[in-house]
Amino acid sequence: MTSDIIAGIQPARLKALLKQMLDVYSPSGKEEEILDSVSTYLSGYGLHITRQEVDEHRSNLLVLPEDPEDVSLCFIGHLDTVSAYDLDEFGFREEGEAIYGLGSADMKSGCAAMIEAFTVLAESGHLPPQVALALVVDEEEDNSGARALSDEYNFPWAVIGEPTNLVPCLGHYGYLEVQLRTQGKIAHAAVPEHGQNAIAGMLQLLMKVTEFAASKSGELVYNIRDLSVLPLGFVVPEHCEAWLDFHLPPNSRMDVVKNELEQLIGEVSHNPPAFEAELRFEETHAGYMISPERPMVRTLKRVFEGLSLAWEPADFRSHSDANILWAAGMDPIIFGPG
Repeated sequence: MTSDIIAGIQPARLKALLKQMLDVYSPSGKEEEILDSVSTYLSGYGLHITRQEVDEHRSNLLVLPEDPEDVSLCFIGHLDTVSAYDLDEFGFREEGEAIYGLGSADMKSGCAAMIEAFTVLAESGHLPPQVALALVVDEEEDNSGARALSDEYNFPWAVIGEPTNLVPCLGHYGYLEVQLRTQGKIAHAAVPEHGQNAIAGMLQLLMKVTEFAASKSGELVYNIRDLSVLPLGFVVPEHCEAWLDFHLPPNSRMDVVKNELEQLIGEVSHNPPAFEAELRFEETHAGYMISPERPMVRTLKRVFEGLSLAWEPADFRSHSDANILWAAGMDPIIFGPG
């Protein structure tokens, strides 16, 4: 079956599809246009589309067999992207053998590859009843598309086409989103000794958190994503807020890391000069590791070997829909172009 799909792939058609998808702006929350475009494309090749409602404006696009309970493997991709930095420059661009554009790697190229594979199967008239395709929304924000999918369906296995340069990822990092707040005392900027600067307190916290992350010997991926203060202007700021991302290796104990962060923040905020600090865990997603001895994994390994592709499984370091699907009982393997 694999060789039949490869033989039927039309590179020019695949490239044209990817261009069509990249030229549609589809940030999270505004996926309606690309949903209509992809739905029309799939229907044009005789694939029956099920629209699974996510909210009143958006839906997931599903290609399912007559009995979804027969599905053993679902190919999953997200059609949304982050917001564009420049609305005049987000679309398809080609330089040599490389294709650029918002979402070209994450992950419209993966979606286009899956669509082309299902198109080839539909043209052959031999669409297997054991496979399904799910093109979901909102991965870059709240994963509401993946949540809706896992609420209604429970596929045993999934392949998610996130960009891994075609390296199969059997492991997935966990994700912890942290909000830090410090409270100071407002004063005129010319007499800062009459106030307490919330930024100064935040800088102490961030330095300690950076030292904590460094102490993990590279096992923990840490990023300060956002920093803001209030009020603005010629004053000693009274409030400071920071958002932090932590990505933890698959077998990390999330509760241990949370406890260590809570203790660290408590120690810093109570040492002179004391200031009021608040720590909140906004999003928590556990990592996972799939055994290489599982039958589906061994089958995938044979496919790689048959295509002369290196089989060197790795861990996926970012957050993705896979965390949501794993928590719902599915086994997601991640690999894709880009």
